Amino acid sequence: MKKRLHYIQHVPFETPGVILDWAHSRSFEITHTKVFLDEPFPSALDFDFLVLMGGPMSVHDEDQFQWLSEEKAFLRNIIGEDEERIKILGICLGAQLLAEALGAEVYPNHYKEIGWFPVELTPEAKGLRLFRDWPHSLEVFHWHGETFSLPPEAIHLARSEACENQAFLYEDRILALQFHLEVTPDLVAGLLENSAEDLEPGGPYVQDPDTIKGQPELYEFCHELLFKLLDRFIRL
Repeated sequence: MKKRLHYIQHVPFETPGVILDWAHSRSFEITHTKVFLDEPFPSALDFDFLVLMGGPMSVHDEDQFQWLSEEKAFLRNIIGEDEERIKILGICLGAQLLAEALGAEVYPNHYKEIGWFPVELTPEAKGLRLFRDWPHSLEVFHWHGETFSLPPEAIHLARSEACENQAFLYEDRILALQFHLEVTPDLVAGLLENSAEDLEPGGPYVQDPDTIKGQPELYEFCHELLFKLLDRFIRL
């Protein structure tokens, strides 16, 4: 039986990055919905693993992006149908969309968090097989100004100095990450080119472009953790 991954991409410059490398190496059949090209959302029968990517818009920008309402309805249908066979991973905007679909609030964070900053695993996360050999604290890539409250019954997984709710797990089948493990140098360059206005007016958790680009050793570390996480998540 084929393994099938479907990803939803919101803007051209926020691709799944090395998630696609992982999926190819695990023999997934890969399909996508690129909402900026008006591609249709799939049937829940067409995939086993759904990945929701990031984007510069807010989950509340439905008046500017018609597809946001469609995507929210699509997610509510999948979650409401209790499709336990389907795993869902949301990253950044994707994580916020999942939080809202599960009954949580999405709102501006006290600080923007842009660049390479550490997140710390919670005691609950360290008790899970998903993170059994992860370090207590890890340096990861961030690009967000909003955050979410935790959905009811979700497990709080990670926090940072700038943002309390960095990740959650819901019923072993929905994983939300506010931060980015999938990025490559090209992806980061695309964010800097297309979302440079987010760096203004700065702040304690906003790095300058040279600092953001000048940490190449962190990519391989993040990719290794991501591959382990994905392998374990699809087996839950």
